[in-house]
Amino acid sequence: MTAIEFENISKQYRLGLVSTGTLSHDLNRFWQTKVLRREDPYLKVGEVNDRAHKGDSEYVWALKDINFKVEQGDVVGIIGRNGAGKSTLLKLLSRVTAPTTGTIRARGRIASLLEVGTGFHPEMTGRENIYMNGAIMGMSRAEITRKLDEIVDFSGCERYLDTPVKRYSSGMTVRLGFAIAAHLEPEILVVDEVLAVGDAEFQKKAIGKMQDVSRGEGRTVLFVSHNMGAVKNLCKRGIVLNQGQVAFDGNVEEAVNYYLKSNTNNQNKECILLPKHHLLRDNFSREIEITKVSLSNDSSIIASDEPLELDLWLKNNSCNHKYCQYTVYIYDDLDNRVEAFYTSPQEIPKSKKEFKIHLSLSNHDLYKGFYKLRFITGLRDFSTAVTNFDATSDVLSFEVRYLNKKIKNEYSVNTEWFKTIYRQEPFIRTQLINIE
Repeated sequence: MTAIEFENISKQYRLGLVSTGTLSHDLNRFWQTKVLRREDPYLKVGEVNDRAHKGDSEYVWALKDINFKVEQGDVVGIIGRNGAGKSTLLKLLSRVTAPTTGTIRARGRIASLLEVGTGFHPEMTGRENIYMNGAIMGMSRAEITRKLDEIVDFSGCERYLDTPVKRYSSGMTVRLGFAIAAHLEPEILVVDEVLAVGDAEFQKKAIGKMQDVSRGEGRTVLFVSHNMGAVKNLCKRGIVLNQGQVAFDGNVEEAVNYYLKSNTNNQNKECILLPKHHLLRDNFSREIEITKVSLSNDSSIIASDEPLELDLWLKNNSCNHKYCQYTVYIYDDLDNRVEAFYTSPQEIPKSKKEFKIHLSLSNHDLYKGFYKLRFITGLRDFSTAVTNFDATSDVLSFEVRYLNKKIKNEYSVNTEWFKTIYRQEPFIRTQLINIE
């Protein structure tokens, strides 16, 4: 049985302005769309929602021609880059806003958790908000009372149940909000990436609850997250959105791989660092600043036994230090840090304010998959403290595709077993490397 159907759904926004600009046009739009049920006469051809470019049109399509169905009991992960249209899609389903064109059909009650504090009145207590949310969903007071103990126990907020929600932390608010949404028996549960606000223990419990809701109770779940591990664990089907359109719809493993591969292909082997690429924290002095990084292998696709060759361009902003250490962190596609390489203190060239170093990671032994690189400059005195100069975000990425250049076939069964252990229990391996 079909629980949700999106038919030719599009959502257009006008940048900077609300309405058509004139009262007569606004009245005409109201008459045509609300009374005569016709298409908006002022609907203009807009541009795709590419947040990185200014564009020429004042109209953008947050979503464009979305068509798919979700069967009852399915758990669907919706993934994509920021600005791809994921949250807009869930807001349309939850009737927070209306589509510009198209029709959405949903069978059953919908419980939504779109952002921190969704559906809460800040002046009301947690207990009052539970009853209010239940009443909005059409439940009687007796039905809500029967569920109250389960909701409070799951949220872990019993001590603050009679405290106004405005005094809750963001984590407590999300805990209570998810507990209400999951326990008030909705036919469709819609969860945006708010679970990232909660701690690891609550995220694990929430994912387990969503699995129970879908498998045990046959309810439908739409789940948006940037945590690919959570998407894989929870969902069977994945939908990848790109610039407001469906780029991929299929098995969740294939969907995650498609998304990660498209992100890898969009990144270059070389990155000139901009302010957004640096981790701006109080303990980073930027005395030894990283200005550019590069993967100097012939290709961004390497073998597991092929050295990872890296070039770093650095700028000495203070000239107060004679030595510097360089650290390379490798993260997998689930954002687990799997390896850490660091150098011994290396002398900084005296006559050069700007200089370049080459790092060769010769025995990383990475399993095939997608990886990201982060870099840190600093000085580590393990007996006292750590001095950090500069740190980057995920500025480079690469793929390990095969065992070596000669053997490109699939791995053996034993290696597949190793992959499972490797993914579930990532470890940090430190190794001293030399600068050429």
